[in-house]
Amino acid sequence: MGFAASANLNPDRTGPSMFEPVHGTPPDIVGQDKANPVAAIVSLGLMLEALGEAEEAAAVAAACDRPERYEGSTTEIGSAVAEAVATAMVNTH
Repeated sequence: MGFAASANLNPDRTGPSMFEPVHGTPPDIVGQDKANPVAAIVSLGLMLEALGEAEEAAAVAAACDRPERYEGSTTEIGSAVAEAVATAMVNTH
C-alpha cells in the first residue's frame, strides 16, 4: 500500500482531475523526514501523462519502477528520484 498512486480522472475535462498517493497523509511521522515520497511522485507521473507530457511521464515512471530500491529519509529518497528523472530525461534527448 505504501507505494500506491492514484489518478481520479475527469475524462470530459469539465473540472479538475485529482492525483494523489492512495495511503493519504502520515500524521504520526510529521516532521521526522521518514515518509517515503515515491507514491506521490508516481502520482505526479500520472498527472504528466494525463496532461500529454509523455516523455516526462515516462522519465518519472522509469525512475520509480522499483520503489523498494529507495531507502533513507524523505529528503534522500526525493533527491535520488529527482536525479533518476533528470538522468532519464538527459538520456532521451
